[in-house]
Amino acid sequence: MNNSTTSYPKEKINILLLENISDKAAEVFTNNGYTNVKRLSGALSEDELVKAIKDVHLIGIRSKTRITERVLDAAKKLQAVGCFCIGVNQVDLKAATKHGVAVFNAPYSNTRSVAELVIGAAIMLIRRIPDKNKAAHEGIWLKEAKGSFELRGKTIGIVGYGNIGSQLSVMAESLGMKVIFYDVETKMPLGNAVDQKSLKDLVSQADIISLHVPENVTTNHLINKNILKRVKKGTIIINYARGGVIDLDALRKAIEEGQVGGAAVDVFPVEPEKNGDRFESPLQGLSNVLLTPHIGGSTEEAQQNIGEDVSNKMFHFLEKGITNGSHTVPVLSLPPQEGAHRILHIHNNVPGVLGEINTTLSKNNINIVGQYLKTNDEIGYVVLDVDKKLSAHANQLLKDVKETIKVRLLY
Repeated sequence: MNNSTTSYPKEKINILLLENISDKAAEVFTNNGYTNVKRLSGALSEDELVKAIKDVHLIGIRSKTRITERVLDAAKKLQAVGCFCIGVNQVDLKAATKHGVAVFNAPYSNTRSVAELVIGAAIMLIRRIPDKNKAAHEGIWLKEAKGSFELRGKTIGIVGYGNIGSQLSVMAESLGMKVIFYDVETKMPLGNAVDQKSLKDLVSQADIISLHVPENVTTNHLINKNILKRVKKGTIIINYARGGVIDLDALRKAIEEGQVGGAAVDVFPVEPEKNGDRFESPLQGLSNVLLTPHIGGSTEEAQQNIGEDVSNKMFHFLEKGITNGSHTVPVLSLPPQEGAHRILHIHNNVPGVLGEINTTLSKNNINIVGQYLKTNDEIGYVVLDVDKKLSAHANQLLKDVKETIKVRLLY
């Protein structure tokens, strides 16, 4: 399909990319003729977003920007949200579904970057490098082997055996570690990894505990004072998942008491909005603790991969109606239909809508060349290929179908 056949002038499509998203993301659009691509280095508050999003068709965000129901109510032209990161918890998915807004992310693109950093942090902490580094900077020579160990032969406990956890499993085993893991879903172990029946079973055996779970009501303070009492003395804890997963006050106490031997934390319950802002954490000033500013996936390779992945998903939805990877609009992947115009229809998923669509077009002698339907619990997504000469009329008729959320004449 020639890009020039898209019905809406590309210069009128407004694309907003926040939080210093990779150049590669913008290039996907600019290289395809979209000229109104605005980029901002930081996040926007809800009030700022409500004002900025009024005429935006596509928005790209990372982890700081929150797409709330109020923002979506103000986004009258919004077609898709691109989360240039692993998760989508910063978007109100229920509200996005209600508005017929597709939400995309990049669940695999920074997997390697995070897994590598976990291995690096584990080596630094088990050798107590943070303390030796600090002493050296202060002019103190601390050459000693006491309290320093190799990773080889140690047990790593991985909490959450998804994309990152499973790759970490393979990398850790290649270093000679024993791998155990716990996940709320049944997962196929890789290599010689061993599944554990409970979190308590895992923490009682692991020399290093690495967290790779989403943030929700079930994972809030997953690592708490009760769990910390069960860990092996001297265990190292690494959190490159989400900020609310660990009770940081309880972790501080466990480190001070020597129950926990060290920690690496990259994510926090409250994080600064932009570089240079004040950052505070209960873990500051503790021995053998690595604190990093949410950079687990922040490598140039990962950001390039994420930029290309999410932008391509948004681009294919904008130009072809393809929703692969969407968390809201039902997933449809379909080829272009020669000799026809394509209309996208998103509606509330109630009985009779498809029948009304077909009846309405039939009564007006509009021939349907091709039709595709996919639904989820909330909405239905219909792609219709119709006679070119009658597509504008069909588009107008479909807007009046009951339960319609959004209609778009694609080309």
